[in-house]
Amino acid sequence: MSNNLQNVIFCKSDYLANCTGISPRTFKKYRLEGEWVEGIHFRKINSRLTLYNLPLVIDWIANRSNPVAHQGAIDAYLASLPSTVTSESKQSNKRGKVS
Repeated sequence: MSNNLQNVIFCKSDYLANCTGISPRTFKKYRLEGEWVEGIHFRKINSRLTLYNLPLVIDWIANRSNPVAHQGAIDAYLASLPSTVTSESKQSNKRGKVS
């Protein structure tokens, strides 16, 4: 994998297959059987497009036998989202402070 992957968060199945060596049919199996969680490992944009969270899928592959470690990656991802703001941060921002 190249350094360009650092900038990729969501990708289509063909790119994910190229990066991981796993077939798109297997991705569908993981989605349908609940191995991958919608909103975490993938997003259904519409009926014809599913985007995959590349860093989390790679982490899932690396930590498949260690779900606790993978949960740490999920928690870090969720905490990094701009929409994730604690109520303390909201209160500080109302007072003009930057958290």
